[in-house]
Amino acid sequence: MEKRIYTYNSPWIIYGLSWSTRINQPFRIAIGSFLEDYTNRVDVIQLNEETDQFEVLCGFEHPYPPTKCMWIPDKNCTRPDLLATTGDYLRIWEINNQRSIKLKTLLTNNKNSEFCAPLSSFDWNETDPSLLATSSIDTTCTIWNIETGQSKTQLIAHDKEVFDVAFARGSDLFASVGADGSLRMFDLRNLEHSTIIYETPNFTPLLRLCWNKQDPNYLATIQQDSSKVIILDIRVPSVPAAELSFHKSAVNGIAWAPHSSCHICTVSDDKQALIWDLASMPKPIDDPLLTYSAQAEINQLNWSSSQPDWIAIAFGPDLQILKV
Repeated sequence: MEKRIYTYNSPWIIYGLSWSTRINQPFRIAIGSFLEDYTNRVDVIQLNEETDQFEVLCGFEHPYPPTKCMWIPDKNCTRPDLLATTGDYLRIWEINNQRSIKLKTLLTNNKNSEFCAPLSSFDWNETDPSLLATSSIDTTCTIWNIETGQSKTQLIAHDKEVFDVAFARGSDLFASVGADGSLRMFDLRNLEHSTIIYETPNFTPLLRLCWNKQDPNYLATIQQDSSKVIILDIRVPSVPAAELSFHKSAVNGIAWAPHSSCHICTVSDDKQALIWDLASMPKPIDDPLLTYSAQAEINQLNWSSSQPDWIAIAFGPDLQILKV
């Protein structure tokens, strides 16, 4: 009987979480600490399929808690084995021979200043992995070319802090959400204009967004302290295509299925991870397809793109991977 749940207990609260995209590293995950100190940590762990235990392969100290960790989208292992993190700056780390990891580049726009505006999130472009977008609390988004280490463009994306940024399928469209309560869509081919896809009724901040990679007409977003998940169709701006309200407390994370256009997973302070089937939209979707209860509030989730029947969730110092 194959195990369906594996647990790893970390020495610290986990916030950053990213599942390796490489086919040849199926159960490799990066986790970042959430410590109220300057010195934080990122560890790369891997499931040993013989012992059924997670093992730490390598790791590094990180200034401040990483706001996000993400592996380079490189399913077929044709590129260097890179991991990116954001916090005070964007950093790209390179893994060599599985057991050692070192800083490859630190990317910053203001080389002359001793001050930096913290980066809230980022996204790596799947179609062109030389492109990476960061969002900052200084109202800007920056598109980086990680091969040259230079920014391609920086734009004022919102009226207040930007909390998340995400690319659509392809290399041109991206969207961002922020403290002004709007979700805005941009096109790298024409950055003079942006499209407001959605605004919250009372300008409640939008914290996260996630773009459906199988059907790029659809996006999901969450409001601060809200138990609802908002599904948007970019062809019909300003009106949610669906609202998923089953969670009992604030939703903390959302992830579309990497292999299916109509499935999405959501996690919340109510300790639940829910998988939804949205195939019946525009009819209202009342109940999730699957529910899983964790031992504590779930802060983060990541759905494996290389093995789409596995989802990782983090609650407190624990990481669990679930076969769905």
